[in-house]
Amino acid sequence: MQKKLIALAVASLASGAAFAQTNVTIYGIADAGYVYSTGSAGRAAGTNTFSGVQSGLLSGSRLGFKGEEALGNGLKAIFTLEYSLNIDNNSGVGAGTPDAPATTLQARQQFVGLSSATLGTVALGRQYAPGYAATINNDPLGGALFGPMNVLTATAGNTINPGTNARWDNAVTYTTPNWGGFTAKGIYSFGERAVAGSYNENVTSVSDNGKWGLGANFANGPLNLDLVYQERQNVEDSALPVTPSGNGVNEVYVGGSFDLKMVKLMASWQAQNDKNALNADNQTWQVGAVIPVLSASKIHLQYGSTMWDQGNNTAARRLTNWNGNTDAATIAWTTSLSKRTTLYAGYVWIRNDDNSRAAAVVSGVGARGEDNNTFAAGLNHSF
Repeated sequence: MQKKLIALAVASLASGAAFAQTNVTIYGIADAGYVYSTGSAGRAAGTNTFSGVQSGLLSGSRLGFKGEEALGNGLKAIFTLEYSLNIDNNSGVGAGTPDAPATTLQARQQFVGLSSATLGTVALGRQYAPGYAATINNDPLGGALFGPMNVLTATAGNTINPGTNARWDNAVTYTTPNWGGFTAKGIYSFGERAVAGSYNENVTSVSDNGKWGLGANFANGPLNLDLVYQERQNVEDSALPVTPSGNGVNEVYVGGSFDLKMVKLMASWQAQNDKNALNADNQTWQVGAVIPVLSASKIHLQYGSTMWDQGNNTAARRLTNWNGNTDAATIAWTTSLSKRTTLYAGYVWIRNDDNSRAAAVVSGVGARGEDNNTFAAGLNHSF
């Protein structure tokens, strides 16, 4: 009898532990492929080439944990902890190597919050700014590492971007419920920058290097529309060899897509207005399409361009003279081997002007004033 009671107690504990974990989800993506990239070295003469395996080509490899707990009256406590992985080498989630120990986690997002189906969601931590989802929604390659939108906006230093620049630390967000296909999101990221105060004491600046943004999305049937505004406050620009003026940098984005079944059309335009002495103004636009073929495959086409405009700012032009364009085009093929596994291949062409801010490159190959070409092929599995 005693043995039966002990067995029943153990079973009860095991059942309770399993029940407690049912609201926690472990998820992730494992993505890696082969990359061959070549381009002129520019003024250094010769040709640069990269050939090797790279992680996160179609979408970033990651490991995440998310969960929720019902608090009553439709209110839930939520959390997400999501970390970047580079599965081609020993890096990611803070794991370093014996020669280069890691000092920080490679967090994509980390937040905790409260969510209500009728009132919306409030969250605190490292989070995506509205521009992240907007750029992915209207990108034929969904923000792929080798896609023109990712390459161009990352090179331009835009925060409206499908990559790292769209992840903000020390952030508070509010996301509305879905009202008939319409949702909106607001975010404020505290700069939390220590500055020298009186008597050599450190004080924390509330707004210096802070950021805020607003985004609106309408998705209903075949139509998707996004509008985003983001601003960096009192920016300290390390690219300037003089004391920065600490003014703002504003960005705006408009994008949309329409699914005609036989083809899905996409387009977007965005602009950056830099009020600092550097005057790093730019505009980026792209058009593209996703064409279903066969039973489980798609062709992805995209062309985009970044146009730099420092205008007639004499001081800035003496330093940099950024008034050129960077153009990029991609053709890619994806095949769904299952609901969670995708095989992909793509070709990317990039042309950099002499007067671009920096060379847009894939895998580090390229130079200002030169073209570079990249072939990539790999496998993406989500779990």
